[in-house]
Amino acid sequence: MSRIIERIEGHYDAAEVPFGRIYHWHQAHLTLECGCGQILTFSGTSATVTCYRCGGDYGALVHELHYREEHLRAEDVHPWHYDLQSQADQHLRDENTYLKDSPYRYNDVTEGLDDEERWKGARIG
Repeated sequence: MSRIIERIEGHYDAAEVPFGRIYHWHQAHLTLECGCGQILTFSGTSATVTCYRCGGDYGALVHELHYREEHLRAEDVHPWHYDLQSQADQHLRDENTYLKDSPYRYNDVTEGLDDEERWKGARIG
């Protein structure tokens, strides 16, 4: 009889950086103890689906992991579309933290020009 030790759904972790966020994907995985005592870890892309000690077949679990990862909610697949308010809050914090000439801050080279002067500089030829 096998028992599940840990089950993690696929998800993104967000790390705040100045004026932005970095999203890092963590693949779904499952850690279990086989009936023979062997500890096994599987993901939805695992090539090996059997216990190498006793030959126990865990293909159905791997298939379920793969299926669940393929059918995640939109909020889980693209979290950056759903946290706009927290991104706006972060942007305000960063504007107050990093001074205008900070290397982390984008400085508009056309700042101070009126719209007509901006377009003159943007025209080609």
